[in-house]
Amino acid sequence: MTLASAEVHPLWTDPPRSSGTGPGHTPTLTAYPADTTDGPAMIVIPGGRYAHISEREGDPVARWLAGIGVHAFVLRYRVDPYRYPIPLLDAARAVRFVRHHARRFHLDPARVGVLGFSAGGHLAGLLATGAAPPPTVGDDVDRASPHPALAVLGYPITSLTDHPHLPANGHLLGPHPDSALLDELSLPYRVGPPMFLWHTSDDTSVDVRHSLLLARSLAEHHRDFELHVYPQGAHGLGLAEGQPAAAWTTACAAYLRRQGW
Repeated sequence: MTLASAEVHPLWTDPPRSSGTGPGHTPTLTAYPADTTDGPAMIVIPGGRYAHISEREGDPVARWLAGIGVHAFVLRYRVDPYRYPIPLLDAARAVRFVRHHARRFHLDPARVGVLGFSAGGHLAGLLATGAAPPPTVGDDVDRASPHPALAVLGYPITSLTDHPHLPANGHLLGPHPDSALLDELSLPYRVGPPMFLWHTSDDTSVDVRHSLLLARSLAEHHRDFELHVYPQGAHGLGLAEGQPAAAWTTACAAYLRRQGW
């Protein structure tokens, strides 16, 4: 069976909601199948400060992944006015959904990863480093593991305390977040599966030290990772076409191949 490109799948029949009020947004996955059988898959998680979804970090990236033989799924998750843990709940559901439907999508459930940018990189990193999502609806999808086997993080927010991105913190946690929760949701305090990280040194939105802090933690714990820092490029580059940082896609594809993807 060949799936149509850009096929949209709702993640929930009735998505769990936070205690607050907000728009009735239904999280979705948009599938971009690769021309492979039993191949790897990646959940693409765009950024947007937990306030919106950056489209340039979604579908174009998924098309690139499909072109290198990786099944891709763009996650459109709930953002402000929804607070933590709702975005994490949606991301965990996405990984579970893809694994549960592995036969339908012709992919290998053991090779499901996440690729996130900026705030989406933070969300991807939370899943990759073992953040436990809260209980969900308890259906067959929920029986699959929510933990990705590999993570690719582009100019990610990794710390909510060191060089914090205050707008993203506020959109995710509200105006007065608990200090213990800020620490708990900071990635340098965590370790996870193999990771590919990239950033630009002059990023004025998310300081490059976010990637450096995570890389240092991964090195201290002897984890498999690769870090690329490019000399220039505005925040929110996505594929970064026509810019020096565009080299990240070639480097990332090579890293995925070395990982057996």
